[in-house]
Amino acid sequence: MTTAGRDLYDDARFFAGYRRIRDDSAGLNDAVEIPAVRRLLPPVTGAAVVDLGCGTGALARRLADAGAADVLAVDSSRRMLALAAAHPRVRYRRADVEALALPDRSCDLVVSSLVLHYVADYSRLVGRVARWLRPGGRFVFSVEHPVCTAADPMTGWTATGDRTVWPVDDYASEGPRTQHWIIDGVRKHHRRTATLIGGLLAAGLQLTGIEEPVPGPAAVRNHPELAEHLRRPPVLVLAARREPREG
Repeated sequence: MTTAGRDLYDDARFFAGYRRIRDDSAGLNDAVEIPAVRRLLPPVTGAAVVDLGCGTGALARRLADAGAADVLAVDSSRRMLALAAAHPRVRYRRADVEALALPDRSCDLVVSSLVLHYVADYSRLVGRVARWLRPGGRFVFSVEHPVCTAADPMTGWTATGDRTVWPVDDYASEGPRTQHWIIDGVRKHHRRTATLIGGLLAAGLQLTGIEEPVPGPAAVRNHPELAEHLRRPPVLVLAARREPREG
């Protein structure tokens, strides 16, 4: 049995394991992904923001604290939203991000943290995001790096002789992948880096930033287990902008 992203975080077994990972401050999110997303974010003072796949709302609240005027935080998981802390400038909405409907030109920034590898129709979602953005609006998101999602199934580090390697196989064959991550049968979607960037360009957006972050020396000294992420990039972060002027 496979478990899609929209159902995954309401699976009781998965959710318990996920919370244990996130409660560990040495995790990949805190050491690598969050700083990289922060570097690519534009100033948010006075901005209308949409957070796709907000989880417990940590990123949404950080953006509100940084000056965003209004943050719509969207997630399909009841369990995640039940843990989301209230904030005077954050509105939580339970919805599937692939079915979310918003008015055209209604926001200045759309963000998404490690969610879009669960989305089946990436191009369609990016096209909708482009329409939601006002002229000059930004889209910043992170996904598992395509070298991590390539192998089918996603087996992770593989022993070969006296060392381990990360298999990058079937890279050109895009589509669903299964993985044991906390539970068996987790389903994600593999896309090449060119496909992820090409989807932004096809939607009329301009690529403004790209990062393949890895842990810094201090993080590795404090948490040596993070050193494995120096051997292959775990996360890809992209930033794009809608044209400031029409035409």
